[in-house]
Amino acid sequence: MEETIKVQPKLVNQEIDYFKIGKILLSRWYWIVGAVVICMLTANVYLWYTPKTYGTIGTMKFEEKKSEIQDLVGIPINSDRANISKIQSETIVLKSTPVLLRAIKNLDYRISFFIVGRVLNRTSDLYPEKPLNLTLINFDSLNFYHGLITFRPVSKSTFSISYKNSGTEVVKTCHYNTPFAIGTTAFSIKYPGEIPKTSAYLFKVNTADEFVGRVRGGLRTSEVAKNSNIIELQEIDSNPQFAADILNAVMKEYLNYDRKQKSQSASQMIQFIDSQLDFLSGEVKGSENSIAQYKQSKKMMDIGSASATVLAEAKDIEGKRSLLNIQLLALNKLKEEVIKEKDNVTLNFNMGGVTDPELDKILITLNNLIAGKNALLKTYNNNSQPILDINQQILQVKNSAITSINTTIAFIENNIKYFDDQLIPINQKIAALPSAERDMVSLKRDFEINDKVYSFLSEKKLDAQINSAGILPGANIIDMAQPNLSPLSPDTQSIRRTAIILGLGIGLGLIVLIRVLNSYIYDRETVESLTTTPIIGVIRKFPHEIDEFSSQILALSKPKSMFAESVRSVRTNLNFLASEKESKVICITSEVAGEGKSFVAVNLSSTLSLIDKKVILIAADLRRSKMHKTFDVPNDIGLSNYLAHQCSADDIILHSKHENLDFIISGPIPPNPSELLHSERMVSLISGLKLKYEVIMIDTAPIGLVSDALPLIRNSDINLFVIRSGKSKFNAATIPQRIAQEYHLDNTVIVINAFAEDLLHSRYYTTKFTGENQGLRYYYYSDYSGYQSSGYYIDEKKKKWWSVTRLFK
Repeated sequence: MEETIKVQPKLVNQEIDYFKIGKILLSRWYWIVGAVVICMLTANVYLWYTPKTYGTIGTMKFEEKKSEIQDLVGIPINSDRANISKIQSETIVLKSTPVLLRAIKNLDYRISFFIVGRVLNRTSDLYPEKPLNLTLINFDSLNFYHGLITFRPVSKSTFSISYKNSGTEVVKTCHYNTPFAIGTTAFSIKYPGEIPKTSAYLFKVNTADEFVGRVRGGLRTSEVAKNSNIIELQEIDSNPQFAADILNAVMKEYLNYDRKQKSQSASQMIQFIDSQLDFLSGEVKGSENSIAQYKQSKKMMDIGSASATVLAEAKDIEGKRSLLNIQLLALNKLKEEVIKEKDNVTLNFNMGGVTDPELDKILITLNNLIAGKNALLKTYNNNSQPILDINQQILQVKNSAITSINTTIAFIENNIKYFDDQLIPINQKIAALPSAERDMVSLKRDFEINDKVYSFLSEKKLDAQINSAGILPGANIIDMAQPNLSPLSPDTQSIRRTAIILGLGIGLGLIVLIRVLNSYIYDRETVESLTTTPIIGVIRKFPHEIDEFSSQILALSKPKSMFAESVRSVRTNLNFLASEKESKVICITSEVAGEGKSFVAVNLSSTLSLIDKKVILIAADLRRSKMHKTFDVPNDIGLSNYLAHQCSADDIILHSKHENLDFIISGPIPPNPSELLHSERMVSLISGLKLKYEVIMIDTAPIGLVSDALPLIRNSDINLFVIRSGKSKFNAATIPQRIAQEYHLDNTVIVINAFAEDLLHSRYYTTKFTGENQGLRYYYYSDYSGYQSSGYYIDEKKKKWWSVTRLFK
């Protein structure tokens, strides 16, 4: 025998409806607009209360320039800073205190004026304006009042000055053009010609040091392009004019500082040569006078040819020896500077190739390390690890420099000894000359040696002076800074744009969040996505307030309403179920109480009675039925009495005021409702009612809470499961299918109750019925969305778009 395989119905196919997604988002457009408005208001408040900062930009190019004077005389640039003027190190120089102090002193910084704003009493710097003609008569930079002083005009001849002294406010009345004192500082204010319109000005006396932190804190440097020699300088300040002025002053002062540092080497060389020339000048003059006196005393005109030859040889060797002594002196001085770790150590004298070629490189490295140490000392103390590390590097370089200098000194001393050995035979020749010529040769020898050395040093001094005059700074200004009146911070456009985006995000995010947190069923698409149990219809939510016990029976009292039409639609589909049976038993249940099963039962029964069908409605919820209140009858005798053998069936059947509609109330609450409903007496009651009525509508207890309804469900022709829109949770939609599979039922259908279109919670999928949904029963019905204003329903009042209640549905 072949086994029949029953095809399990599949869930319906659903496709994303992008148009519906747009409708969902637009359904709460006022949330989005409200979020945008709130964010924009917040942004405007932030912009209103946040102090504005301005940024100005200047550009500098670092390059070593050679002057025309140096090209003319063929002098190479002799500056160690030509090698260390890199962007990384020069940035430190630009922000150094000496450069910033000199730049600040180029501005009119001594007195600052302010005005008090209306927002949080915030003061605004008026630079470069000076609303008061104020003169400092007596000022001590070490002892003066540093706080704000308030000026208030009183009359054409007087004004008041107020300031705080030890926490106490001091107020003085002063006269124009008359000196007044605050502490040790004396001021005078000239009459402005008319009383200032502003009620008060504030002013403050400054020192240049007070601006250093402000300038350095706002100064930014960056390369225009990677590995380029052009940098961009930016000064950020609350006053755009001050930012531009101080940035220009810093760039100009840097050029002056750079030029001064480069000329320092030439200045040291000139100073050294001057000290030697002072000594040699006296020696040359002394030798010249001695020769003249000797010639006069000895009646000699000049020396002979032999003496002249010996003198020329001695002069040449002695001259070379003297130059070596000067070089030796310069090296010893350099060695002293290296040992003392003096800033900017340089080789101040041209050694003519006798020095180690690596010495210049070693000295440049030493200068770089000393400059780096000075920069680090602004941040670290002497005992910190970075300073200890760089000290170790400096010590190693100094040792290398001293070793190289000692090698050069030894080389020069050997040369001097060589020349001394060459002078021995020459001195012997001079000693063999006649006494008169010998003395004359000695005098001329000293004179010509000193004169030669003097001429050599004078030439070197001239070269150094030309070199110093031709020194140009290692940078030039490409673009001067200009005041930028557009605030850098806060960025108005960016903040407002962010506020709009954030508002849109919050509004849309709120919609998404509400949907994600929602656990309730609101539309038929949600039910269709959760179960294969067919939906027999959708009952619209009545738009007006209804009484708690449904005593109006709206399907009858409001027959032309959309609600009544939706109930009639369910009635029509019910007629196609179990159509072969003359008397139908319809069992109505739900998951929990409050989902409207009794409401549906009453209205559905009443509409069935309108088509000449004999209908009886049974209140089978023996625990908490309210049907007796719907029909306004006492609950003394009812179904529980009959099941408990306390009365007959005829005793519990009541007639309503509507034709063809009878009902049985639940009766008193019994102690064993489930057992009573499972009894044979209940089965016999239904069997007897089938002989009298065409439709037996049974309102049972919620199946999700108690099991009272199970025997009735198993013996019913149609099981109607009620899901209430906005009340029933997702799990409720799966209960009918689980019961049908467990008890092998094929007569279970779903009706959605109290449906009101709410796009916020609606599913953004559209159901697509295809041939793939084998075994799936489908009934035509409508949820009547969009037809409120069609004119067919007279009890639907169209609500205006500005209705407050509509906004929050």
